[in-house]
Amino acid sequence: MYDFALSDLNGCKFMIKVKAEHGATVVERTTETAPRRSWRTWLIGRPLQTADAPHQTIGKAVGLAIFASDALSSTAYATQEILFILAAVGTTAFGYAFPISIAIVALLAIVTISYEQTIHAYPGGGGAYIVARDNLGELPAQAAGSALLTDYILTVAVSVSSGVAQITSAFPDLYPWRVWIAVGLVGFIMLVNLRGVKESGAFFAFPTYFFIIMMFITVGLGIFRFITGSLGVVENPPELEITHILGTVTPFLILHAFSSGTAALTGVEAISNGITAFKEPRSRNAGITLIYMASILGMLFLGITFLAGQIHVIPSELETVISQLARTIFPDGSIFYLAVIGGTMIILVLAANTSFADFPRLSALLAADGFLPRQFAFRGSRLVFSRGIVALAVMASLLIIIFRASVNALIPLYAIGVFLSFTLSQGGMALRWWKIGRLRAGQEVKERGSTLRYEPNWAIKMVINGFGALCTFVVMLVFAVTKFVDGAFVVLIVIPLVVALLSAIHRHYRDLAVNLSLDDYGEPMRVGRHRVILPFSGVHRGSLAALHYAQALSNDVTVVHVSIDPEETEKVMRKWERWGNGVRMVVLDSPYRLLIEPLLEYIEEIFEKRQPGEIITVVVPSFIPRKESHNLLHMQTAKVLRKVLASKPGIIITDVPYQIGSQDETE
Repeated sequence: MYDFALSDLNGCKFMIKVKAEHGATVVERTTETAPRRSWRTWLIGRPLQTADAPHQTIGKAVGLAIFASDALSSTAYATQEILFILAAVGTTAFGYAFPISIAIVALLAIVTISYEQTIHAYPGGGGAYIVARDNLGELPAQAAGSALLTDYILTVAVSVSSGVAQITSAFPDLYPWRVWIAVGLVGFIMLVNLRGVKESGAFFAFPTYFFIIMMFITVGLGIFRFITGSLGVVENPPELEITHILGTVTPFLILHAFSSGTAALTGVEAISNGITAFKEPRSRNAGITLIYMASILGMLFLGITFLAGQIHVIPSELETVISQLARTIFPDGSIFYLAVIGGTMIILVLAANTSFADFPRLSALLAADGFLPRQFAFRGSRLVFSRGIVALAVMASLLIIIFRASVNALIPLYAIGVFLSFTLSQGGMALRWWKIGRLRAGQEVKERGSTLRYEPNWAIKMVINGFGALCTFVVMLVFAVTKFVDGAFVVLIVIPLVVALLSAIHRHYRDLAVNLSLDDYGEPMRVGRHRVILPFSGVHRGSLAALHYAQALSNDVTVVHVSIDPEETEKVMRKWERWGNGVRMVVLDSPYRLLIEPLLEYIEEIFEKRQPGEIITVVVPSFIPRKESHNLLHMQTAKVLRKVLASKPGIIITDVPYQIGSQDETE
């Protein structure tokens, strides 16, 4: 191998390595040429080199801000969703909210322990999708991927809509503009995430910790005032809106309220999907961050629900539970009230940032496995999966517009997907521990996402994951049944449709790989004859440039002219006698004044009579005007022919561009 340092005519330096193996020469060239500055540079920052990737990782503090904002934000609406369901019986049923929240926190602990094991077992990230792929098979993996993709889109729509609801609670005059405020916030988060993981994390860290501090101050002071007997109740609460009045509290109602409250668990899986964003040791840092997140979430959720019952809050679309709680603990309109509302609004909007961190990573994994378009697997100029970020923003904005930024309308669509992914992830982990239990001490088995090694405590871990899978499966069924009429049926239809879409994309890539495979390929068929067909409308510089190119390809060139005007055809033939260089010309009379159809018929005729090993190339002169809009003034013959003839094996369509207004430098 030989190394050379060179520079081109523009002074750009590059290094080349020349290898000669098996009779073939391979030249590796590394260039120092950087992308040009543009408006994108100003908007999302300067492009980063691939070598900068290790420096874009984050620590536990920033990781909590990026990946925990979704889970922590649910404390702003989970209690309210429980009360919305219990309101069917009246305010007397609100006493059940706190026991329900205790059950939800117990479920949170089970899921957290299970995902902490997943983080250490799969340090490469990927969460439920990777676990299901390696342990349960392709179809469950697609189901997990579809569920998570759907959930991430809904997370953005729900969290941003809920954040806007906090704003309109404090400033009711903004309520008519809630949809466009929400869409604008989605666009803003998209732009920040396009700047890179590290930069977006640093940007969002302060607001996240501000929310945590303000909520702990609010809950702590509220509990202190409750103990001292100075808490009081909500003054001038909104009117209780009951659409379906029930006589008594039923088990179905309790389960319905429980399923609504489990929205508090959404986002718990986010850290397991984004392990690769953490600094080394990745698994340890991600695991600690997960425990911090679950602890903060559990304490705040229990505290808010408890205090909501003590001050007799009323669930309403016009004023949120957090707003009623804050103005009861702090004076209405005070700086502390506005700080709580502002912090809550910000964390709800930032909850979307968790999806913007995880959706692109998951879509990149799916794309790498051939379940999504390959473009989703490519990193952008800032080392983030830009296409996934933009796709998420577009789909979430459409949901916000369709559902008019209503949290109550979006919540029934929420959480089914995440609990399906919980179930598949924990079921896959239970099977993984069972496989580990079959190994001998010191034995290793490499799988796509991890390496299996015998562990003496495999049985305990299998029981933990198995029990977690059972719990989340039951919750998923409860959610599907209780929320079915409210809109959950939409998600139950959408997820199978997404699975079908992923399968169709995968089949395409699999069939393509089979057709492109070199296995049993042998020697390619040699070209026995090369025939060139040159369609043109007139004799001019562009058509003569195409003729010269056609003659360079083959000695067998046929020029084809479609005649729709006999007088014009006579002029073309006279010019051809002078400029045609003896090349034969075929004139196709077209009595119905068709241009493309007679040409296609002639090419089809030649194609049917072709000899074995014969290649037909159709060379089309293409005009390149100075202004792109002028393309509308010209026949796009090359595009039409390529579209029609692309499926014909043995026919090649190529266009010879002629720049209108430019002069050939060789003249």
